[in-house]
Amino acid sequence: MNDLELAKQKLFNYCRTMLGDGMIDVELDVNHYEVALEKALGRFRQRSENSVEESYAVLELQEDTNDYILPNEVQSVREVFRRSIGSRTGGGDGGTIFEPFNLAYTNTYLLSSTQMGGLATYYAFAGYQELVGKMFGSFINFKFDPVSKKLTIMQRPRGSEQILIQLYNTRPEVALLKDPYAGQWLKDYTLAVSKYMLGEARGKFATIAGPQGGTSLNGDALKADAMADMERLEQDLATYVDGSTPLSFVIG
Repeated sequence: MNDLELAKQKLFNYCRTMLGDGMIDVELDVNHYEVALEKALGRFRQRSENSVEESYAVLELQEDTNDYILPNEVQSVREVFRRSIGSRTGGGDGGTIFEPFNLAYTNTYLLSSTQMGGLATYYAFAGYQELVGKMFGSFINFKFDPVSKKLTIMQRPRGSEQILIQLYNTRPEVALLKDPYAGQWLKDYTLAVSKYMLGEARGKFATIAGPQGGTSLNGDALKADAMADMERLEQDLATYVDGSTPLSFVIG
C-alpha cells in the first residue's frame, strides 16, 4: 500500500468511526467515501491558497515553435525568464550572456566602494540592465490557458533556447492529506459530505416497519447537520484555518 492509499484509508476510517460504524449499521461503502473526498478536494482547490505551491521549471524552446503544452498540475504561469539580454537573431543560447560583466561591476564598484563608485553606481547599472533587457529581448511576452495548459510564446523563437518558468501547480493529494492544517479540514469536509449522503439515503423513508410500530430514521437531521458543518468549514477557509497565507492590505 503506497502513501496515498494509506492516507485515504486513515481518512475513511475516521469518517466511519465518526458516523458510528461498529455500533450501528452505516450504509456507505468505499465508493461513497471516495466521492466525498473528491468533492472535498475540489472545494478545497477552489477556495484555498494552500492547495497550490510555487515552483520553477525549465522549458526548452524550439525554433519557430510558439505553443507548448505544460503538465496538468500547472495552474498558472507567473513569469518567464531568459538566460540573457540577447537578440533574437539566432544562436544556441538566445543572445549574449551578461553575468560576467555583472560580476566585474560588482568587484570594481561594490567591493571597492570606498575608492570609487558604490551602491548608487551598482543600482544605476542594475537599472541599465533592466532597460537593455526591455529593448533587446530579455523579457518574453506569453499567454497561458489554464484549461488546455497551453503556453504561447508571443515572439517567434529564432533558435533553441532554455527558459525558466515561475509557476504555481497543484499540491499532490498525499501532501494535502498529510498537511496538519489542510488534512484536518479535508477529513471534516469529507465527513460532512458522507453524512449528507447518508441522510439522503435514510430520508427516502421516514420509518421502517417493525413489530412495535417501526423505527424512525434520522435522514433530515443528518442532512441539516451536514449542511451546517459544510458552511462552517467553508467559513474556516475564509479565516485561513487551513494554513493559507492571509491577504495583505486591500484598498477599495
